[in-house]
Parts: sequence; C-alpha cells; structure tokens
Amino acid sequence: MLSLDFKEFQEKLSTQFRPWQRSFQFWVRVADIYTGYKAFQFRVSFVKDAQKQEALWERQHEFAAEKIYDLCSDLGGFFLKIAQVLGKPDLAPAAWVRRLVTLCDQAPATPYDVIRILLEKELGQGVDDLFERFDTNPLGSASIAQVHQARLKGDKSDVVVKVQHPGVQDLMMTDIHNLQAFALYMQKTDIKFDLYSITKEMEKQIEYEFDFKREADAMGRIRQFLHKNNKKSPVTVPRVIKDMVTRRVLVMERIDGTPIMKLGDEIAKRGINPSGRLATLAKQNILKSLTLAYGQMILKSGFFHADPHPGNILICKGSEVALLDYGQVKDLPDSLRLGYANLVLAIADNDPTRASESYRELGIYTLSKCQDEVERKEMLKLAQGMFDTKLPPGVKVLQPFSEESSIKKISVQAFPEELFSILRTIQLLRGLSVGLEINYSCAEQWRPIAEEALYLAGRLQGKDLKTKRSKRGGLLRRIFGKLVGM
Repeated sequence: MLSLDFKEFQEKLSTQFRPWQRSFQFWVRVADIYTGYKAFQFRVSFVKDAQKQEALWERQHEFAAEKIYDLCSDLGGFFLKIAQVLGKPDLAPAAWVRRLVTLCDQAPATPYDVIRILLEKELGQGVDDLFERFDTNPLGSASIAQVHQARLKGDKSDVVVKVQHPGVQDLMMTDIHNLQAFALYMQKTDIKFDLYSITKEMEKQIEYEFDFKREADAMGRIRQFLHKNNKKSPVTVPRVIKDMVTRRVLVMERIDGTPIMKLGDEIAKRGINPSGRLATLAKQNILKSLTLAYGQMILKSGFFHADPHPGNILICKGSEVALLDYGQVKDLPDSLRLGYANLVLAIADNDPTRASESYRELGIYTLSKCQDEVERKEMLKLAQGMFDTKLPPGVKVLQPFSEESSIKKISVQAFPEELFSILRTIQLLRGLSVGLEINYSCAEQWRPIAEEALYLAGRLQGKDLKTKRSKRGGLLRRIFGKLVGM
C-alpha cells in the first residue's frame, strides 16, 4: 500500500514538473538554434561572392533543420503543428521543408487500454456493446488525437473514431506560451512583423480543437453550406454519426481515398505519366475544387475550415477531394469578410491604392504610411505575397523575411489576430499549388465571389462588376482550362 502511494506521489510530481521540463528544453534548444544563426550571419557577412554565400546559407539551413526537427519530434504536441506550418516550400528554407515535411501527422499513439477506458467513459457504454469491430491499432495519431477504424453494430459501413489524447491540452498551452514569448522577442529584434498577434490567434484556435462537439457542429454547418450553394459540393465533408459525439470523442463516416502527399506515388503505380495531360488534369481538378470551396467559405459565408495542410486532404475516385479535420475553423465578422473581399479585388486588379485602403480597413497597420506611388506598389506586393497563391515570374520559393522582402520594407506593426486563419489558409493553398506544379492566383479566381459579396452588402453597384453574372459559373473552369491547354 505504501509503495502504491509512493508511486502515485511520483506520478503527480512528474506531472507537475513536466511543463517546467518542456519549457527548459524549448528555451535551451531555441537559444542554440538562434545564436547559431546570429553567429553565422556575422561570419557570412565577410564573404563577398554571392554564389559562395548562397551555398554557405544552404549548409547553415541544413544544420539548423536537423535541430528544429529534433525539437519538434522530441517535444511533439504543439510543435508538430509548428512543423506543419514551417514545412511548406514558400515559407521556410528548402532544407527545413525537406526535413520537417516528414513530421506531419506523426505523433506517438496512446495505448489502446487507455483509449478504451476513455471511450467507455465518454460514450457511456462498453466498446463491445457499441461496435461490431474496433481496430485497436490506430489509422493515425496526430498532436491532439488519434483515429481508429471501426464498425457500429447493425451497420454495414465502416466509421472513423477520433479520440483525444489524455492530458495533452495543458502541455500544449505551455508550448504556446513559450512560443509567444519567443515571438515577442523576435519581432522586437529581427523580424518586422506582428508575430505575437499570430501566436495569440493560434492559442485561440488550439483551445477550440479540444472540443469535439464544436468540431462536429462545424462539419455539419460547412457540409450544409457547400451543398446548398452548389449543384454538387466541390469537396466532400464527412458525415457525423448522430449521438456519437462528446467533447473528447467524435465518430464520423469513413471516406476512402489517397492522402494528397501520396498522390504522386498513386499516379506512378497506375502507370500514368506524371507530366502528361491526364495527370495534369487530375491535379488541376483537385486545385479547382479546393479553390472554389475555400472561396465560397471565406468570402460568401465567413465560416471556413482553416487547416488545409496536406494531412487533411484526401483524393477520392475521379479526382474528387475530401476535406478532413474541422478542429480549426474560423467565423469571420462581416467587417473582415467584406474587407478581405475588397483586398481580393485589389490583388486581382493589381490596384495599389485599393490594396492600401483595404489594409487600413482590415486593421493591418504598417510603419510605412504608403503616401507615394513607390510605397503603395510595395504594399501591393506585400498583399500579393501574404494573401494570394501566385508566385511572381521566375520565383519558385518566396522568402518573406529576406532583406529585400516587402515585409522588411513596409514593416507590419499590427496584424489582427482574426486574419491569421485566412493568411495561413492562403499559404497552405500556395504550398499545395507548388506541390502540384500549378502556379495560379486564387485572387483572380475568387473575384466573382468577392464581387458578389460586396454587391450584396451594397458596397458595389451593378455597373462596377467586372465579372458578369452570366459568366461567373464558368470562370474557374476557363482559368484552370488555360493552365492545362483546354
């Protein structure tokens, strides 16, 4: 009895000290990575040859990538989500991307014995009473939850059971608070951008992810919206199983498909030329579906799925797209929805004055007042880099924090937290387009939806509409058709 009490005491003590241990590990590792870059930055300043400088930077990025990978992998939790954000070809150095992309959707699974206890407590019945079959090995385990395939009693179709990892929320909040402190330091010393507001929005979104009832409501709402506004929904949203949802357990229909990151392997397996017309058409259809769905969600509804990273996208039969995981959704107020619609038109029209006005309307404040034409054009470039998917001619990877970037020249002092979800969504869509080798402008394709939103709000007159109503339905098809020679 005494040994049992001592064991419980040890476990409680370990639990209480775990956040401190994680914080210590985070700061030691981040300090090592940061000082490594600062020391290298000083050394490389003495190298005058541009090509040699570039090669040295690549080696430094590779060296740092290993340390960042180890930090994210060892600490897990929230840092797996950070790896998903950084592991994109348009945001981080290529060496980071190559290393971090392998971390997506990889997290230690909670043992089935623990999962079974949690399931029975949450659903109020035994697993054997509810399920005809329940696979004890999870299909996958991410930072917040793991998913199992199962079949309900009396049903012929399989379902997916999403179960939250016990005790992960407190640790994730510790991680976020550490990252916020680092973001504050970085924006004061190295990066002229309001990073702290972004981390505050991340905190808010992560807290929402721990409520599966909220996620189920979001799935139902988005599913209904997309079906109502299209003859056929551009993306498939899983159906929630009625009366099988709690705060920590979510049961939904299983959708068969290929993860988008494995699309290339699937194309090769079928003997299809990855550069041929058939493969290009399939990629074009995937991007077209996602673009239409997100344009409607963001600009028409304001309520949207805010986490389109590759692990949440399945490619189904006929190149149809399924969008998974609705833990991160955003409900924009009309003021921001319409302000962003105005910015979409500014980007689509290459209109620097409208872009500057839109930034002010959205509450994005910069050190530069953008009073002359040169500064307004730089503001437009900043808007295009942040809120459009298209890469400039000859550019394969954006470097948003390089010395020549618009962020450095304009200096974003205040960035509304609510806009981070749009920013992240656009960046993830751009990453997908780079991976699919289709360079396109989502702003150009969202123009008809943005115009309609502003027209219905009384902010545009009929004579101001550049996209005629009768032509709106085929705009996405015509633009994407040009990309593949249709």
